[in-house]
Amino acid sequence: MTDHPNSPSPSGPLPPPGCPAHAHGTADGRQRIYGPEAEPLGPLLERLRAEYGEVAPVLVPGDIPAWLVLGYNAVRDVSVSSSRAVCDSRHGRVYQQGLVPEDSPLRPMTEYKPLAPFVDGEPLARLRSAVIDGLDFNRHSLRRYITRYADRLIDDFASRRTADLVTEYAAQLPALVLAWMYGLPEEESPALVDAVRDLTSGSERAAEGNAFVTRTMQELLRRRKSGQTVSTTFGGRDFVSRLLAHESHLTDDEVVEHLRLVFVAGYTPTVALIANTVVQILTQRQFSRNLTSGQMTLPEALNRVLWDDPPIGLLPTRWAAGDMVVGEQRIPSGEMIVLGIEAANADPTAREPGTPVPHSEAHLAFGAGPHECPGRDIGMAIAEIGIETLLTRLEELELTVTQGELRWQSAWVSQRLEELPVRFSAVQQAARKGTGRPAAAASTDSQAPEAATDRQPDSRTRKRSLLRR
Repeated sequence: MTDHPNSPSPSGPLPPPGCPAHAHGTADGRQRIYGPEAEPLGPLLERLRAEYGEVAPVLVPGDIPAWLVLGYNAVRDVSVSSSRAVCDSRHGRVYQQGLVPEDSPLRPMTEYKPLAPFVDGEPLARLRSAVIDGLDFNRHSLRRYITRYADRLIDDFASRRTADLVTEYAAQLPALVLAWMYGLPEEESPALVDAVRDLTSGSERAAEGNAFVTRTMQELLRRRKSGQTVSTTFGGRDFVSRLLAHESHLTDDEVVEHLRLVFVAGYTPTVALIANTVVQILTQRQFSRNLTSGQMTLPEALNRVLWDDPPIGLLPTRWAAGDMVVGEQRIPSGEMIVLGIEAANADPTAREPGTPVPHSEAHLAFGAGPHECPGRDIGMAIAEIGIETLLTRLEELELTVTQGELRWQSAWVSQRLEELPVRFSAVQQAARKGTGRPAAAASTDSQAPEAATDRQPDSRTRKRSLLRR
């Protein structure tokens, strides 16, 4: 990322109102990337790329001006730069000038807090190490619990031969797994999930949802410090206890904020990844044929969805620390920078348009650089095992509506499927016995190999009849 003194200033004249090139924008030429004007997001991003190139002037909720980075290389460049593009929103002009209302949906995602996404350098290294170490759960134990929760959810709707795979499955499985990791009583997770969905909605409910999530994490911290645990924790080895005991010596505020962050960042994209992948399986004949025939593995299928339909399309997480140039666009100091993940993944310079890329993991769905998502492996494990269990157990799975009848809800930074109604002809027995409420775990994470009875059948053994052709 290099400054070019002779680059045009973004404060210069933009096309006048009514200019055909910006017919969908506002009076000053900036395009809203939220609300009805930004639906659907994909075509809008491509139009902005055609009009502006790698960087476009936009408006985020509250009509606050920002710069949307659309190019693959430009997004990577901004993501890895911790000196030019910083994460601390106290550098942001709109915060310095008090232009972000208290109830703005921007605040939960951009307002400075003592946690990793808002710092750089040594402070980031200290906080990030605590999160990474805290999330280092034994993979065999993690797999067992994901499988057991997936089987239980399927058992709940198996007798009906119908289900809504969003509300009854995709939206439940990550919450149950995260609740287990946190040592959070399962009965408390539904209200927390509702609050998380409000927090990420980009609506007037965002601030209220954020407040509820924060209060929940504060109460969880209080319980853990007083010695209270639940039966499914690892005897003091849940995520909360690990953060408290970490050598980084996190303050109580830092613990609470990272509990909030990891739950939101772990839950929302994982729900979308499960739902988006199942939609592809049920609606794209070649996609499902490649998967069930073994020509494409499930991890490769997930990777392809992460390229084509990333769970988070926009990330409003960077601020210009000084005057800088991205692509050929000068961005003044203090301006908000929005990373266009969906646009970057579709950049023709990164991939041939319309060409599947299941074998490449160079997508930006999990970010890049020092702020790359530390919990990506857990989210991928939940999605992979959850979908594998679903396809293994439900025979002749098919939609009960047409693809065009599926309803999507725009949440500014992402688009989420509201429901996924399906039917199936039969349900296979779970691969292991006792798939009701998971039993209490041992006091420590066992490093022994996972028992054979806990394994799901290999994807290569699935019958072709799993999906109705």
